[in-house]
Amino acid sequence: MRGLLHMAHYLSGPIATLCLLACATTQPTPPLEPTRTPAVTVKPTAATNPIEASPAVNNTTAPDGNAPEGNAPKEFKLEESSSARETHGVKPSKIKATRTEAALKFVVVDKDTGPVKGIVVKLSTPEGQNYYTEETDAEGYAEVLVPVATNYVATYVSLGRRDVAAQVPVSDKPSQTIKLTVRYKFHRPPPLPAPGVAPEVERPRFVLKGVEFDTGKATVRAESFPQLDEVVEYMAHKLSAQIEVSGHTDNVGDPKVNKSLSSKRALAVRAYLVSKGIEGGRVEAIGYGNERPIVENDSESNRQKNRRIEVTEK
Repeated sequence: MRGLLHMAHYLSGPIATLCLLACATTQPTPPLEPTRTPAVTVKPTAATNPIEASPAVNNTTAPDGNAPEGNAPKEFKLEESSSARETHGVKPSKIKATRTEAALKFVVVDKDTGPVKGIVVKLSTPEGQNYYTEETDAEGYAEVLVPVATNYVATYVSLGRRDVAAQVPVSDKPSQTIKLTVRYKFHRPPPLPAPGVAPEVERPRFVLKGVEFDTGKATVRAESFPQLDEVVEYMAHKLSAQIEVSGHTDNVGDPKVNKSLSSKRALAVRAYLVSKGIEGGRVEAIGYGNERPIVENDSESNRQKNRRIEVTEK
């Protein structure tokens, strides 16, 4: 996906924009005068849209629902922009830049449908400190305060993927307000089908790779916790999200026993999420047994792929 991240940088002095885009997305614009450009650079990194890469949209998604890495934007340009200070969403801004903290203001838009609601943006430092926006509102707006003098990696918080949008450097100057307009291709998936009913249109599904259980049991092994903690992070910051956790098996053995085991394992994952503070009413656990294989059960390798835990957002 070719994405666009447009950054308007407000300082106590001149105003400028950092426009992050693939070279074919806009017409060329005149460069800024050097004296009006803040001492900021932006570096592209891998960018993959977590919704656009769903099976219902294109054929690039792997059978386990996890998309391959996307292509990074190749070229970035500087353009002038109006002040970001007064930018806000449905409600007035609740944050204010200070000497030690910059105000980052995100506007997430779909070029076809307009503002995108319900997106959480995460900003991470090289030291591993994370800062999160709330979910974008009806105008696609969200905001967050972050310490100055740090380079941040901005990502969408998503299930099953960690899709890097851009590196966002914040200088050490005081009272910075930075506006970032993010292009995001949004496709709403169809409703979940009833248990035992095959979906008419494939929904985005995410296999929790690395989630392991004791053989023949529903005991979650400790090495599974890092993967499950990513689901906790998503649910903790996207408060509107509700998910289905589903257990799946291969076709070896008694189907009734397999279905019971898959249900118990899904419930064990749900119990872990709840133990981390996620409200139980937001997580449904269900076992499908061998009813929904992602590949043919014709080899041990394929049977292993079918023995899995998936998470699907409702």
